[in-house]
Amino acid sequence: MSYSPFSIEVPEAVLDDLRARLAGTRFTTRSGDRPWCAGVDPDYLRELVAYWHTGFDWRAAEARLNAYPQHRVTIGGRKLHFLLVRAVRPAGAPARLPLLLSHGWPSSFVEMLPLVDRLTDPARFGADPADAFDVVVPSLPGFGFSEVPAGPVTRAALARTLHELMTDVLGHQRYGAFGGDVGGVVTGWLGALYPDRVAGIHMIHPPFPASFDARPLSAAEQAYLDADAAYDETDGGYSAIMGTRPDTLAAALADSPAGLAAWLVDKYRDWTDNRGDLANSVDRDTLLTIVTLYWVTGTIGSSFRQYLDFEHNTPRPDITVPAAFTVSTEPSMAGFPREIAERACTDIRHWSEPGRGGHFMPLEEPDLLAGELRQFFGSLRP
Repeated sequence: MSYSPFSIEVPEAVLDDLRARLAGTRFTTRSGDRPWCAGVDPDYLRELVAYWHTGFDWRAAEARLNAYPQHRVTIGGRKLHFLLVRAVRPAGAPARLPLLLSHGWPSSFVEMLPLVDRLTDPARFGADPADAFDVVVPSLPGFGFSEVPAGPVTRAALARTLHELMTDVLGHQRYGAFGGDVGGVVTGWLGALYPDRVAGIHMIHPPFPASFDARPLSAAEQAYLDADAAYDETDGGYSAIMGTRPDTLAAALADSPAGLAAWLVDKYRDWTDNRGDLANSVDRDTLLTIVTLYWVTGTIGSSFRQYLDFEHNTPRPDITVPAAFTVSTEPSMAGFPREIAERACTDIRHWSEPGRGGHFMPLEEPDLLAGELRQFFGSLRP
């Protein structure tokens, strides 16, 4: 199956329209007496929109993105966008497993670029040049330049699409897979569905089992599940509306760039390990590059499909391939006990709780995470 080179080229008319909308933004006032007490702080949003309008250089960001080899291929009748970056490897060094890196929501392939740099050219970052991997980074179906699938957007369906990319399109006999959030769940499905082709998986959000019925919950498991349910009472509103009224929400966000930025920034601030200041974890230009990609591709609505179609997911089989976890530091992961992951995975070979790096760890702690990926996947022979 052939694939075609792809380059990001946003029409100037689209950018002109974006600037006009940003210039005419109507802002709200704060609901409470403290910044960020009721969602995105209006003062922060006002400053971000002003910078987006007059300071952010999309063409420079576009050029940085286009420095990475990009392609599109048709799978299941839909276009899939992906990066394919070859390793910078010394002559005679043995080939490593090719790696598939999958982002989640509300993210994009941009999240994985710091990892791409460190995995394909480790010598540039002070690591062993022989530990270089070929890396594939897709835009998940429905995100960015990848079209939404025809049928229900289930985790298994996404896994089948990415497996076809790695095997039928790119010709890999075996590969390793990494992901976080939705990309992490899909990574788990890849390991469960294709143990003969997936050499191992690495995730920052350990998986739940298909069922907890195999044995009684431990005290640690029960405490975590209770805490997670309590946290969801304060954080779960976004998923509830995206899973029940996605088109209503998308109508607003597809029409207002400031509204789109607010919806995404709310999660970046809450879920990163930022010590109260988002800039400590994700710089403003990177954040706006991701938000702008959602805007110019018009894919915020299709990125919600995985939530609307959640009921179509079936129980995932056990994951029997070698598994590694570098557990994210974010509220929903606090106190996550290893025994929950052991209910889902039969061969956990690495478990790390570094105490730093949140939901978007490839952006937040790329050196730490790249080192863990090199160590784990380097131990798995091609």
